[in-house]
Amino acid sequence: MNNFMIIVINLRKKEAVTVQKILTEWGCLIKTRLGLHEGVLENCSETGKIFLELVGEPEKHQELARKLNLLPGVQAKIVNFD
Repeated sequence: MNNFMIIVINLRKKEAVTVQKILTEWGCLIKTRLGLHEGVLENCSETGKIFLELVGEPEKHQELARKLNLLPGVQAKIVNFD
């Protein structure tokens, strides 16, 4: 089974450091990570997206999503493919 998480950060400048800290703490579950946001330099966007390919136990994936969803402006959803 392929397990992925999609994270949307709507308050990127405020919450990015906390999101990074959480992802580092749970780094052993993350096989692949891709982060995207619009704009550069002075036009840097407040919205960012992170796509994760996850490994390990699904219960731990759920706990990671729960911790991220506690942050204001952050939404994390798990997507599973067989």
